[in-house]
Amino acid sequence: MTEESSRHHEVGTTYIHRDARPERFVWIVPEDAVHSGCLHAYSNTALIGRSEPISMRQSKRKREDISQVADTSGPWFDGVAYMQSKQNNASFVAVAKSKKIGIVGGGMAGLLTSLLLDSVGIKDWHIIESSHRIGGRIRTKYLANTTPDDYQYQEMGPMRFPLRVKYADTNETLDIQDHKMVFQLGDVLNEMNGNDPALAVKFIPWIQSSPNVPANSNGYRLPNGRIPSAAMIRANSSLRLPGPEPSDPEAVEIAEEALENFYDNTPERLRNASQNVYKAHKEAIERGLFNWSEANYLRYALNLTADMVDFIAGSGNSAMWDLYDLNYFAASEWRTIDKGLESLPRAFLPHVRDRLTLGRAIDGVVYNNKTGKVSLTWRKDPFAMEPESEEFDYAVVAVPFSKVRLWKLPKYSSLLDRAIKTMNYAQSCKVALHYKTRFWEKLSPPIIGGCGSVDIYGIGSVCYPAYEVNSSRPGVLLASYSSGTSARSLAALSDADHVGLVQRAMIEAHGDIAAEQFTGAYDRQCWEVDEHQAGAWASPTLGQQDLYLPAYYKTEFKSIFIGEHTSYTHAWIFSALDSAVRGTTQLLLDLGLVDEAKQVVETWMGRWIHL
Repeated sequence: MTEESSRHHEVGTTYIHRDARPERFVWIVPEDAVHSGCLHAYSNTALIGRSEPISMRQSKRKREDISQVADTSGPWFDGVAYMQSKQNNASFVAVAKSKKIGIVGGGMAGLLTSLLLDSVGIKDWHIIESSHRIGGRIRTKYLANTTPDDYQYQEMGPMRFPLRVKYADTNETLDIQDHKMVFQLGDVLNEMNGNDPALAVKFIPWIQSSPNVPANSNGYRLPNGRIPSAAMIRANSSLRLPGPEPSDPEAVEIAEEALENFYDNTPERLRNASQNVYKAHKEAIERGLFNWSEANYLRYALNLTADMVDFIAGSGNSAMWDLYDLNYFAASEWRTIDKGLESLPRAFLPHVRDRLTLGRAIDGVVYNNKTGKVSLTWRKDPFAMEPESEEFDYAVVAVPFSKVRLWKLPKYSSLLDRAIKTMNYAQSCKVALHYKTRFWEKLSPPIIGGCGSVDIYGIGSVCYPAYEVNSSRPGVLLASYSSGTSARSLAALSDADHVGLVQRAMIEAHGDIAAEQFTGAYDRQCWEVDEHQAGAWASPTLGQQDLYLPAYYKTEFKSIFIGEHTSYTHAWIFSALDSAVRGTTQLLLDLGLVDEAKQVVETWMGRWIHL
C-alpha cells in the first residue's frame, strides 16, 4: 500500500507534540481484520513506518452470523434489528460492496434479491435463469395470441393475495400483515419506473367466493343435467348426495372433537397469525403441531383403527400446522393484479435486463478452497463432459430443491444436504379455456367471479375471472385447478385428453352453451413436469419443516439458499419475498455490513411486522 486512501482498516490516529521523539511503534492488529497484509503509519500523507506482513487466519475473521442472532423458528428479523451497528471505514465498505454475487433463478425471490442488493450499494450481481423469461412460477397466460390489454388471460401459477380478515367474535377487521410485503413491492417498482403505465403494478379486487359457482354435489345432477350451484345446495341440502357413512359414527364425532381441541385454533390465535405469522409459527412448534400429522394423531394418540383414520383424515403426512392457510382463506378481502401477475416480473425487467442471462440452466456449484470463491457451472451441450463455468464471491440460489438436487454440489452439512435431496413438493395442474364471450355472467343466475368445485375427479376448482366483469370481450375460465395425487395422473395425459376432460366438465357445469362458446384455445400447466420447476410448491412432510429451517440460515461454501421452500409459509409469493429478505440479510452479515443488513430488515420487515 503506497497511499493512505487505499487502506482496508483504520486502527486510529494520534497527535504527537513537535518536541516528542518516539523511537518505536507498537503494531496492534484490529479484531475485525480479514485481509492479510501490513500495518502502515503515516504522518499526514508521508509513509513513516510499515510492519512485517501479517497473515490472517480464518479464526480471526469475526462476523456476526444470522444463525446466531436470528430465531430460526420465529421472528428471525428481531435479532438483526437489535444488533450493534458497525461503523466500517470507507475502504472496508467499498471492498465488501464490490463482491461479485451470482443469483441463480429469476423468480420472485431472485428478483427481489437483486433489488435489495442494489438498495444497499452492491451492484456487481448477475441473475442466471434457466428459462427464457423471468418470473418463475408466476405464469399469466394470454390466450388466443392476445396481449395484456385485451383482458383474455388466466393465472397458471399464483393468482391472488389475501388482504384482511373480519373476525366474527369481535366484529373487527384486521389486515394480514405478512402479505403487505407484496403490496410494498408493487409500490416500490411503480416508483422506480416513474409510474409508467406500461410497467404499472396495479392491485385490483379479487372475488374469492361467489354464490352461483358450481359446487361439489357428490354426483347429484339437476333435471337439466347441470351441476348444482353452491347457493342451491345451501338452500336445499338434498341436492348433495350423502357420502359414505362411518362404521362407528359416535367414535368419529369424539375423534373429530379431540382433533379440534388439539388444534385449538381459537379466534385469538387466528388474529395473532394475521399480525405476525412468524410468532404463530414458533407457537405452533411449541404446541407440538409439527410432531403429528392428522392421521398419526388419530392413529397413535387416539388409538383409532386404520379404517377410521382414513375416513376422517385420509393418509396425508403433513404436519398439523395449517393456521396460516386457515387464516388466509378466511380473508374477507382479496387483491389480484390488473392485467395479470406477470406485471410484477415485467416491472423488474428494466432494472435487471443488463445483469441477466436467460436460457442458462445451472447444473453445479463448485467451491474453490484456495480462493474462497464459488463457481456456477452449466452445459450448452448436455453430453459435454466438461462444463462451462463462472466464478463468484457468493452464490444466492433461488431455485427449488426439486431441481437443485440434480446438481453437482459441494459437501454441504448433513442437514442441508438432506433438505435439498428430500424436501417434498406438491403437484398441481391447471387448464384455462377460451370462450367467445363471458357467457357465465349471462346465465340465470349469473356467475360473477369466485372459485367453485365439482365432483368430477381431476377437475378440482373452477375459477371465474374477477377482472372486466360483464364486459363484451371474449372470456377465459380457469376451468380446472387440481392438486395432489390427481395432478400426477393428469400430468400423464396428452393435451387433447386433458383439455377434453375439462371441457366436458364445463358443459356439465354450465350447459350446452359451454360447447357453443368454446373457441378451442387453451393453456395447460402441470407443474410436476415443468422442466424449470419440477413441482408446484414446497409441501414439507412430517418433521421436515422444523428440522430443515435452521439449515437455511447458515452460509456454507459461499452458498445461500432462498425461495418459498426455505420460508415458514409455502405456495405464496410473500413466502418467496420473505426468503429473499432473509437471504440478503444473511449475505450482508457475512460480509460484515451490519448497518446495511439492519436497513434491509427495517425497510422490508419493520414496516409491517412489529420488531
